[in-house]
Amino acid sequence: MATSLEDLIRTSTTPVFVDFWAAWCGPCKMVAPSVRKLAAEFKGRLRVVKVNVDEQPAAASRFHVQGIPALMLFKDGEKKWSTAGAVPYPQLKAEVEKVLG
Repeated sequence: MATSLEDLIRTSTTPVFVDFWAAWCGPCKMVAPSVRKLAAEFKGRLRVVKVNVDEQPAAASRFHVQGIPALMLFKDGEKKWSTAGAVPYPQLKAEVEKVLG
């Protein structure tokens, strides 16, 4: 089992979608249902991880999170896509499908 987010991203056999969020963040709440939908729709093909920036500030710092929600997609240990702010589900799905091929 991975001991850190970095290890998970580096060792995962499936792409990893990371949602950096906080409980007080309105846009994070807006994007949360889309992130849950991604996790369900791509189960087994995509790993979805939520990182609370208040509880894990070092992870947010390590990934240079400037604003939340910050969404990042990694494949084979490399960042393939990232954005900040509430993104509509169709755009999230399209980015995931590009990486999954």
